[in-house]
Amino acid sequence: MVDVAFASVPTPLGDVLAAVTPDGVAATSFGDGERVRAKMLGRLAATAAGDPALASPARDELAAYFAGRLTRFTVPVDWRLMSPLQRRVLGTLYETVAYGRVTTYGELAETSGSGVPARAIGSVMGSNPIPIIVPCHRVVAGNGLGGFSGGDGVDSKRWLLTLEGYLPPTLDWEL
Repeated sequence: MVDVAFASVPTPLGDVLAAVTPDGVAATSFGDGERVRAKMLGRLAATAAGDPALASPARDELAAYFAGRLTRFTVPVDWRLMSPLQRRVLGTLYETVAYGRVTTYGELAETSGSGVPARAIGSVMGSNPIPIIVPCHRVVAGNGLGGFSGGDGVDSKRWLLTLEGYLPPTLDWEL
């Protein structure tokens, strides 16, 4: 079993929880609580005995991101919850689509060389265990925003893309 430390950050989208192993951030979640933490521990086959200091860098970077002060995560990523296909597609996304930029499902299918059709890339995005840090919100449809399984769905995706400057803010938008 691996030890996991948790970091929870209050954000305008609700609490965001990160599960951090000695190898890096292995999972993030919109929402926090005993059930969310237990589910993460189960998926990681882990115990919550990790040193809380292990999660401090992830907490600090998530807080800075949501405050509009961080444009590139530097915390290590632990890819253990991803299949080889997810790792290839999400790894390509992580390495090539910067803050404030987007790619389409079709473009990501092509650049990742995964052999997955564009329509299936959405499933890979929906199964991303590390949203925000591995920025699945930056993948859009060719004719609009597309879907989003985190937080409040497309509204959360819209908020994240507004934070990053890709979408213009609405009159009621606040950090």
